[in-house]
Amino acid sequence: MTGSLTYQRREPLPDNAPHVLVVDDDQRIRDLLGRYLFENGFRVTTASDSATARASMRGLSFDLVILDRMMPGEGGLELARALKTISPVPICMLTAKAEPEDRVEGLEAGVDDYVAKPFEPRELVLRLQNIMRRGQITAGPREEIRMGDFTFHIARGELKNGDENIKLTERERDLLRLFASRPGTPIARHELASDDATGSERAIDVQINRLRRKIETDPGNPVYLQTVRGKGYIFYID
Repeated sequence: MTGSLTYQRREPLPDNAPHVLVVDDDQRIRDLLGRYLFENGFRVTTASDSATARASMRGLSFDLVILDRMMPGEGGLELARALKTISPVPICMLTAKAEPEDRVEGLEAGVDDYVAKPFEPRELVLRLQNIMRRGQITAGPREEIRMGDFTFHIARGELKNGDENIKLTERERDLLRLFASRPGTPIARHELASDDATGSERAIDVQINRLRRKIETDPGNPVYLQTVRGKGYIFYID
């Protein structure tokens, strides 16, 4: 199935229902997301490739784009970069490539969240809601984040305290980029561990403690990187 599809129903959604564009060359995923998002209060338009997505965006206004990374022709990363030059619309990227370097490449392309396949539809809905909530607070993607006297440049992976460079390990840099992509949203320890070479939640706790020593004035009483009991960690920015 090619082309674009907009879901409709007899009882109209509220006028303020968010409109999502789902771009994926896999019809099964388009149908799954289309129906599930629609049932959860989203207006949904689907597109099978980048060209169809571009055509849809010329005629419709969207609140969010769900974008597959691997597509024939123009891929998801290329389309994300192009969209970010012409529109502030938030982008959630779906991909089977979930290595840390792939996630970083997506963030550098301007995507707002990065979800690995296979995914749980309910979790995706929650992530979309968080993306839109953040968009109400912050206009456009951030180049850097602030934590008191500390700043972190996301693309360059540079942490500074004023003019002083703070040395980061690659793992600490990856963690900060992940937290920066989802501020104010709890991230489970098992999700953080899945991105770690050891896969150990205990190792994550050690890494978090080390990172706190570099970004917190009082690591024993953290302000920015806090523990959420029974869930994981949550990251706040100024």
